[in-house]
Amino acid sequence: MSAAGPPKTLSACVASTNPVKVNAAKASLSQCFPSKETTVVGQKVPSGVPAQPMSDAETRQGALNRAKGAIHAHPGHDLYFGIEGGIEEDSNKIMHCFAWIVVLRAGDKPIESASRTSTFALPEAIMKLIRGGMELGDADDEVFKRRNSKQGDGTVGHLTNGLVDRTGYYVQAGIMALIPMMQEDLYCP
Repeated sequence: MSAAGPPKTLSACVASTNPVKVNAAKASLSQCFPSKETTVVGQKVPSGVPAQPMSDAETRQGALNRAKGAIHAHPGHDLYFGIEGGIEEDSNKIMHCFAWIVVLRAGDKPIESASRTSTFALPEAIMKLIRGGMELGDADDEVFKRRNSKQGDGTVGHLTNGLVDRTGYYVQAGIMALIPMMQEDLYCP
């Protein structure tokens, strides 16, 4: 009798019901584990940070809090994704947008991995609204006369003329966060 190989399925819980975040996790998993049948569900989980994180550390903490919260809110999955978008202002008073993706594997061989997206500068009209207390998605909707952009192509989609949408923006960072799971023998010897 031959030994059973690795499981052919992979289940993940994304700590959000936003279709952009759920679809980004699905795309990342399908690219990293093409031979596995993946199931991805979304679960609303609080970030434990302000609705609009305003620093790199705060944004990363929000992603980690979401992923850990998903383990408790929806146990039984192989992997848990926390995705948190944030902004940080540089010394020239330019706000840069980015997101952190944290992937956790619970169980007897736990792994915690994180990756950050690329960054881009926000235009003055959006920065002014954010400085006034508005979240990025709402500022985007107001400046660009749209509705619910954060569940669509996002600010990055509008500013790149559709070359990069919000889902695609998250996928590369999702893949990078999955490296320890793909190369387990190197990361968990």
